[in-house]
Amino acid sequence: MNEVVKRFLERHCFDTQLNIASLSDALREDMHKGLSGGKAYQDMIRTYCDPSAIAMKDTSAIVIDAGGTNFRSCIVHFSKDGSSSCSDFEKTKMPGTEGKLGKKDFFLQIAWNIRRFKNSCDEICFCFSYPMTITEDQDGILLGFSKEIKAPEVTGSYIGAELKQVLAERGWTNIPKVILLNDTVSALLAGSGNKKFASYVGFVLGTGLNCAYVQNENPAYPSLKKQIIVTECAKFGGTEKSDFDVLVDMKSVQPGTSPLEKLCSGMYMGAIALAMLQRGAQEGLFSANFGDEIISKKTLSLIEVSDFLEKTDAATQTYPDMFTGADKHDCAIIFDLFDALVDRTARIAAAIIGASIVQNGEGTNPKNPVCVACNGTTFFKTYKIPERTRHYLSAYLEDKHLYYEMLPEEADITLGTAMAALA
Repeated sequence: MNEVVKRFLERHCFDTQLNIASLSDALREDMHKGLSGGKAYQDMIRTYCDPSAIAMKDTSAIVIDAGGTNFRSCIVHFSKDGSSSCSDFEKTKMPGTEGKLGKKDFFLQIAWNIRRFKNSCDEICFCFSYPMTITEDQDGILLGFSKEIKAPEVTGSYIGAELKQVLAERGWTNIPKVILLNDTVSALLAGSGNKKFASYVGFVLGTGLNCAYVQNENPAYPSLKKQIIVTECAKFGGTEKSDFDVLVDMKSVQPGTSPLEKLCSGMYMGAIALAMLQRGAQEGLFSANFGDEIISKKTLSLIEVSDFLEKTDAATQTYPDMFTGADKHDCAIIFDLFDALVDRTARIAAAIIGASIVQNGEGTNPKNPVCVACNGTTFFKTYKIPERTRHYLSAYLEDKHLYYEMLPEEADITLGTAMAALA
């Protein structure tokens, strides 16, 4: 890294060597507080789902995946031999994305989206990617919408119970059991089919950030049976913010919320990168032409950041023609700034996953590692994040003699959601 860039980042409290062990330890201490009933940043949501209880059988389930933009639905069928198939897949808009909906209309729209499955299955496995409290009968109480969903009346509702009521009103006579899952749980379950693994972690880094892991029975938590815990790690606040992070948070829809997510998720990284460039321009870090160009720029996406990094060849000083006013000196500085941001994200990801593996306590035998199933375009599509995360995570766990295996492909959320019907 250019020494000028290093001093610039240090001056603005941006940690280019974020300590993975320290962050992981702080996350685990917070996890312990949450599991013990103390005040914690992370919610540590119980799911009452134990992946070791999964047994293959001939069954079919309706699968719903309700995300920030899209609403996906299909039928997944399992056979006793472990094979699965997906049929009648459909993707439409997530209710509440195209206009404000009342509670009744929100659930009516869901019922309309799955009307083709009327009376076909005994279970609906529902991946609902919003903060919720899971009940012992695996319903979910919505704590509040994010991602610009406009249906405020739904907050506080039992999602499964409300849906079943609407289905009955729509003429369904075989009312399915509705099992609510978070997307991190679905990712975790997608990796749970292979019994060589000692345990499982689900990690999502996309528009948002979250992690789930299997909490084993532990004398420290006498009332807690073995089950998947959703950490809601996005809410963790025990990290230092740079001046750029503070600026982006102040301009966000809900300042002060989800502080860890705002350091590294796809929703915010482009804005942080732009804040870096604009502050650098104000302090004379760039040439006059590029400084004027970047000061007037309104937005910068993570896709653009990653594309710039991917297309740069620092050895030959070859840079993409993304910024018309930037000379080679400017581009070299841009690369270092963007690279530092991406590297910090990989370090945070490694710390979160590492904390979950250590908290789980499995993976002491290299022949039976912990499976890490990841999901999210920010993780898989951003410059060098997967390989850097693996590198940092391996180095952190090596000293603890713990072993993991990260699935090479993005976890299949549809399959993982459906596997809740087997638990």
